[in-house]
Amino acid sequence: MLDADSAGTAAAAPGLAARCTRALLSPYARLSLLLALLAGAGAGVLVCEPQRLLARGWPPQLGGAAAVVAFAAAYGLCTVAFVPRPLLNLAAGALFGSPLGLATALAGTVLGAGVAFGLGRLLGQDALRPLLRGRWLRAADGQLSRHGFRSMLVARLFPGVPFWAANYCAAVSRMGWWPFLLATAVGSVPNTAAYAVAGARASAPTSPAFLIATASIAVPALLGTVVAWRKRHHWRGR
Repeated sequence: MLDADSAGTAAAAPGLAARCTRALLSPYARLSLLLALLAGAGAGVLVCEPQRLLARGWPPQLGGAAAVVAFAAAYGLCTVAFVPRPLLNLAAGALFGSPLGLATALAGTVLGAGVAFGLGRLLGQDALRPLLRGRWLRAADGQLSRHGFRSMLVARLFPGVPFWAANYCAAVSRMGWWPFLLATAVGSVPNTAAYAVAGARASAPTSPAFLIATASIAVPALLGTVVAWRKRHHWRGR
């Protein structure tokens, strides 16, 4: 009788373990993990205050290539945690100058976009795709899935689309990795360059380079606002 009870217990244990594993790996459990990770990252940013980079500079113990690599990695992680890219781009220009600051910021941009895309694809896609029921949501998903590179390039060039929103919307769609990363790298160049130059030339606000960089930031933002205002009725009608 004891042997029979032991056999029943042994048979029940794998079944319970399998159910627990399925529950932990379910789409909504993974989505909850993603939300927890993002909340933790956001809290970490509030504590670390990355905006201090603009006032205090980079830690003195880091220099040369090590400083560039560390900043690019920190840049990527900060974008995942919703730190605004303009702040990071200004810091890159102020710390490393225009050319190296641009290269470092672009590396961090692609890294952060890739991490966010991977997290969204692994932890959020299965739970969120069934929720794409509205006509506008289905149209946006279809556009991203069928025309990934072109859609993401426009999103990166258009100043009104938040970086994090584009990352996670792309992750929920069926867009491929390479179109996403390539469009991010290419489409982020103009805006990133403008901020990097502005950060590098901030000590000379009347210099032609600083004025051109400021205009390169303000004009696209103004044009994007005008386009969004004129298209508002068209988007509402969808």
